[in-house]
Amino acid sequence: MASRKLLFSLTAARRIRSRAPVLLSASPLPETSTSACHAAAAATKLSGGSPWAPLFSYRAFSSTRPAQKPAGDAPVPSAVDHKSIMPEDKFHKLADDTIHDLLEKLEEYGDSQQMDGFDIDYGNQVLTLRLGDLGTYVVNKQTPNRQIWLSSPVSGPARFDWDAATHSWVYRRTGVNLMRLLEKDIGELCGTPVDLS
Repeated sequence: MASRKLLFSLTAARRIRSRAPVLLSASPLPETSTSACHAAAAATKLSGGSPWAPLFSYRAFSSTRPAQKPAGDAPVPSAVDHKSIMPEDKFHKLADDTIHDLLEKLEEYGDSQQMDGFDIDYGNQVLTLRLGDLGTYVVNKQTPNRQIWLSSPVSGPARFDWDAATHSWVYRRTGVNLMRLLEKDIGELCGTPVDLS
């Protein structure tokens, strides 16, 4: 009796394995024509099996998409080892000087604005500027990357690297300077220009 159950299990496993998809390729399925659909339906009727059986028998599936290559000659950003570019102590000095200078200038600006909800806070190396209903800015250091990160309700998130040529923090994707971006964003939101340089 036990050998009969074992033989039945092995036979059932072979049938299932023959109909199971093989995960070999990540390429998308080609579009099927009407005649291909009719041929698959006819094959299903002839085999008496599942409507998916003909498809699984010759096509491989995967849940991942193939890697996309950039169009044309668009450069792909390479990984940068920021530790080799700037020593950590130099990064902290530059970033701390920038954030403390920004803190002072924004406090002066807030005093001149008399805006409801204007609040500036610096703690745990994070500068937070709240402009009431207009939104919140967050500026913080990212030591492993040697960057200053900004979260803006106007321009969104950005990561700034130190540019020795201009002695400023620059967002490499757009080339914008941290202080110029904040001046533009905050000036537009508050309706009064702000000088952060």
